[in-house]
Amino acid sequence: MLEFITHPAEHVVAMKVGGVVTARELQQAIDAIEAAKRSHPRVSLLVELDDLRWMTLTALLKDLGYGLTQLGDLDRYHRAAVITDKEWIKHVAHLEDRLFRALEVRTFPHREYAAAKQWVGELPKGDHANPEEDGYHGA
Repeated sequence: MLEFITHPAEHVVAMKVGGVVTARELQQAIDAIEAAKRSHPRVSLLVELDDLRWMTLTALLKDLGYGLTQLGDLDRYHRAAVITDKEWIKHVAHLEDRLFRALEVRTFPHREYAAAKQWVGELPKGDHANPEEDGYHGA
């Protein structure tokens, strides 16, 4: 199961993942990420991930394939917030943070959900659509 959840920042693709993830559901996530990349110079991800049991084989292969295509495009990603209380997921996220330096990955326990939403919604200076958000207030 993969369902989209709302986030106030337009550059954030937010989803809740649990149970069994199918290739069709994964394609919907990929499509959402690609749509965000067309609309924004940098995108961030928020994933609430606790009840994931497994992915179908086709979903796993699709995930690996898409991940490989993104290696040359990592500068389009800013942050990934992983909301989980599962230790093994925290370890995987920490490994991804070390492997993919262009993307800042951080885990949050469920009790810090609001902090995760706020953190992932921030953009680096210079990437805001409104120049005032980057500190410019006119001449």
